[in-house]
Amino acid sequence: MARSRTRTKINPALRAGETNKLNRHWRTLFLDKLAETSNVTAAAREAGINPGRAYKIRREEPDFERQWHAAVVEGYEHLEMELLARLRDGEAKDGPKFDNGAALRLLALHRDTMSREHGQRRNLDARAARAIIDMKLEELRQRVIARQSADDLGTPAQ
Repeated sequence: MARSRTRTKINPALRAGETNKLNRHWRTLFLDKLAETSNVTAAAREAGINPGRAYKIRREEPDFERQWHAAVVEGYEHLEMELLARLRDGEAKDGPKFDNGAALRLLALHRDTMSREHGQRRNLDARAARAIIDMKLEELRQRVIARQSADDLGTPAQ
């Protein structure tokens, strides 16, 4: 089934700096870079769009807003893992310098957001698990019914 996508109208001011023809995969490029960098400007640059376009589409398209949120959460997970690796392994003396304190403060500021996201993921997983269990229980119930019917008729059950 084809999904119809409503096109968000973009004010010409939100096209400043864009090429005449956008890459049709700009959303994927944008979201990938957003997850990698947690930086909307860098993500927009990577996708070849004006950041205003991304913000407007996020406001008007719930699916894109969900994808944006998932990319930001992924970005915080990357930051957390990078920080953990630096704290465990140390930093190379000749490599780039990181502000670990700022990273910790940023993660602390977004701790509630991350907790809610992890909770939602667990709930989704729990619902999916329940659905699988319900399916298996129904399958077992049908087998029991078939076996009882076969026993009543004196024929072997399948």
